[in-house]
Amino acid sequence: MKKPMDRQQVDAELQQAVELRHPEPHRVLGIHPDGDGMVIRTFRPDAISIHVLPEFGGRIPMKHRLGGVFEARINGKTEPFGYLLEVEYAGHKVFTLRDPYSFLPTLGEMDLYFAGEGRHEQLWKRMGGHPTHHQGISGVAFAVWAPTAAGVSVVGDFNSWDGRLHAMRRMGASGIWELFLPEAGEGARYKFEIRPGHGGPPLLKSDPFAFRTEVPPATASVVHDLNHFQWTDEKWLTERASKDVDRQPWSVYEVHLASWRRVVEDGDRPLTYRELAHALVDYVKQAGFTHVELMPVSEHPFGGSWGYQVGNYYAPTARFGHPDDFRYFVNHMHEQGIGVLLDWVPGHFPRDAHALGRFDGTALYEHADPRQGTQPDWGTYVFNFGRNEVRNFLIANALFWLDEYHIDGLRVDAVASMLYLDYSRKHGEWIPNRWGGRENEEAISFLRELNDTVRRKFPGAVMVAEESTAWPKVSQPTSEGGLGFHFKWNMGWMHDTLTYFSKDAVYRQYHHNQLTFGLLYAFSEHFTLPLSHDEVVHGKGSLYGKMPGDAWQKRANLRALLAWMWAHPGKKLLFMGGEFGQPSEWSNDRSLDWHLLDDSGHRGIQQVVADMNKIYRSHPALYDADGEPLGFQWLQPDSAAANVLAFVRRAHQPGGHVVCVANLSPVPREGYRVGFPRHGSYVELLNTDSKEYGGSGIGNLGRIHTEPYGWDGQDASAALTLPPLSVLWFTPG
Repeated sequence: MKKPMDRQQVDAELQQAVELRHPEPHRVLGIHPDGDGMVIRTFRPDAISIHVLPEFGGRIPMKHRLGGVFEARINGKTEPFGYLLEVEYAGHKVFTLRDPYSFLPTLGEMDLYFAGEGRHEQLWKRMGGHPTHHQGISGVAFAVWAPTAAGVSVVGDFNSWDGRLHAMRRMGASGIWELFLPEAGEGARYKFEIRPGHGGPPLLKSDPFAFRTEVPPATASVVHDLNHFQWTDEKWLTERASKDVDRQPWSVYEVHLASWRRVVEDGDRPLTYRELAHALVDYVKQAGFTHVELMPVSEHPFGGSWGYQVGNYYAPTARFGHPDDFRYFVNHMHEQGIGVLLDWVPGHFPRDAHALGRFDGTALYEHADPRQGTQPDWGTYVFNFGRNEVRNFLIANALFWLDEYHIDGLRVDAVASMLYLDYSRKHGEWIPNRWGGRENEEAISFLRELNDTVRRKFPGAVMVAEESTAWPKVSQPTSEGGLGFHFKWNMGWMHDTLTYFSKDAVYRQYHHNQLTFGLLYAFSEHFTLPLSHDEVVHGKGSLYGKMPGDAWQKRANLRALLAWMWAHPGKKLLFMGGEFGQPSEWSNDRSLDWHLLDDSGHRGIQQVVADMNKIYRSHPALYDADGEPLGFQWLQPDSAAANVLAFVRRAHQPGGHVVCVANLSPVPREGYRVGFPRHGSYVELLNTDSKEYGGSGIGNLGRIHTEPYGWDGQDASAALTLPPLSVLWFTPG
């Protein structure tokens, strides 16, 4: 048993509490044994009078002891008991409340141990603000990591944002501060007031683990209970876990929620999560996509960052509604057979004063040295991947979205910026690793741990890397020296393909290798082919705008580009607006140009995408062996002068194949011979020059018959009619 403190020691510690620099105010505030009785102390600096209301009855006045600390002694009681405090302020304002300093900690030793080790895989269930019952009383358990702080208080609606009233206690050497607040409840706004250990004014910080926030530009955290929503997507999750993602069709529609579609008649506002759940799922199903990928939904202070500068990693943005509204969105998508992927940003975070930067007055989540802790391209901070608590914060966050929101996968943003210490840095602006190299060993270790943890805990969930360099084995298992992602964005394919298609047809023969080169490395990784938002912003123009020629040729080229992409090995991702040929560059501040669908030419692009998705999903040859050489064979890679390419796609099962023939010249070609794997009848699955798509209607009348005439290394061949600026798909009839 600890020796009771004498009066001088109590006064010294009370003075610390009054000055808000006591690391454990519960030592002197609350209820404590005192000789043959109990003493109760509370710190209410503006109170006129305070009375204790014990659970056994009575009304005991408290005396002012020092600096706003009131004290009462109850004789004859040797064990703690429950009580209320009746606090009177000027103007006869009286409040009756429970004393937060009469409660034991809400965090256990194992929580603190695993958090310190960086291995608490459900960290969000212990940190932040949680409505709970503690010692039989309803309230909110608050916890925040601020290891160098001299003191931390929770402030909010429940205490008039007065940092003097609810100082938190530090839990040993963990650096975590904790407080159970009986009078707080769900929906209360709050922040943490952090007093830096080196002095200076207090910092007012949002909760890094907040599940809900105010609508920006307001920045307070909001107490939220995650246990209300009732999921009904068990069938989807069960089936997802049993599938081999490499051998599934993946046709992903990338969406920026704020600008996909707006309500013009209501101030041009964005749709809410619940409105999007129905409008977007109906559209995506009609278009035939298998998944949507949402640009970051984690709360972010500046809408113009598109979500890539995250302020609150555990809260879906309040711009479109309540967290349970977003859960409704995901649940409805799953019920309708559509997967949901999120863009996730673990590489950097913004400098906004309320967010993670210099959280306790020191470099906490970020590296202290700007050569490691700042990102020059974006003016942001870089996470300190070598610190256990930071790794835990991020890995738990990935698990949080997969667990609490049933997300089907995360596309990890800007992986290259994490892998290289000299990323966007000049000589002298970066620090080599211990071997003198440029590889960020801490980030590499983090990514491997992240991917291994996701694979272990959420079978069927997918991790995708946006990685733009030649880093090896990004999508190979960590046991084989890889980073452990499921897929990698094929940025080389994207750049080369768009460069080719942007050229006038007369020059394309000189760029032919930009369509063929990608097949030299197509099976070195498990790739996703991205035509993403990055290709239609910052003066790059739209996909439609990149295409050469007049309006008819632009539409024909875009249809051909998309059909080339859908037939090419790799999963598919298309940014919104590209599916109907939006001519203008994307803007996050306005809706897509839906009025364009009044034009038959743009409707034709939309229709070809829908038809391709239907064919793609029903023909395993187009997806079953995406990452394996057996799934692809060139027929005509070298017909540069004619701007013609041809290849065959195959599935694992025998006999299933699709032949793709592209004529990327504006000249139709009659009697053009192409080799086919077998003799017999073939159905023309797709002709992007079909009149229903806005084309000229040239083609092969829906069917061809091959001849036993060897060509292109095949045993059979056919003389085809190749429409201008078109792609044709054939399969055995």
